Amino acid sequence: MNKLYPNAAAALDGLVSDGITLAVGGFGLCGIPEALIAALRDTGARELTAISNNAGVDGFGLGQLLETRQIRKMISSYVGENKEFERQYLAGELELEFTPQGTLAEKLRAGGAGIPAFYTRTGYGTLVAEGKEVRDFNGQPHVMELALTADVALVKAQRADKAGNLVFNKTARNFNPLCAMAGRVCVAEVEELVEVGELDPDQIHLPGIFVQRLVVNASPEKRIEKRTLSEEK
Repeated sequence: MNKLYPNAAAALDGLVSDGITLAVGGFGLCGIPEALIAALRDTGARELTAISNNAGVDGFGLGQLLETRQIRKMISSYVGENKEFERQYLAGELELEFTPQGTLAEKLRAGGAGIPAFYTRTGYGTLVAEGKEVRDFNGQPHVMELALTADVALVKAQRADKAGNLVFNKTARNFNPLCAMAGRVCVAEVEELVEVGELDPDQIHLPGIFVQRLVVNASPEKRIEKRTLSEEK
């Protein structure tokens, strides 16, 4: 099965439509699938629900889709430094579901593992727990949280082989693997593609079974390095 696509637009072909839910990787400004987000913006799809730890910053990452008003709802753990995110939320123009960061990660992991819900002490006694089932375990109240799944997951990895096995770079590993697992279809943007067998099995962070499509988008540093080597030759 050939998972490699020539560009980000081709990798999203047939997957994106109005009203879908997306799980988008990234942690702060690290590990954001920039090319895939730009291609998603260019589809013009609207009324999107985006599950992501945050929404980048103004004009970067999911911030681009907030500026074009393509996102209807954000499921995230914090607003961060995104002024447009804050403005739309306070103006009532954007639906927002705040979730504690660890709970958000577990909701995605549970969705990818086929676990429909779980209990956690986090959020008990706060607005997070309103309207949710609470049960006692070992004398402590726990809030029931529902798992999260998405129609499409967009993630960013440092390296991949042609089977879709992925290796992430440092903090990019925080949410990208979880988003990939939670998506019914996962599209991975990678900086480097190698042949099957070149990755050390013990160093693979996400098995290729979770990844359906790949697109190569080298980092600026790698693009400069490749151009320099080509000029030297």
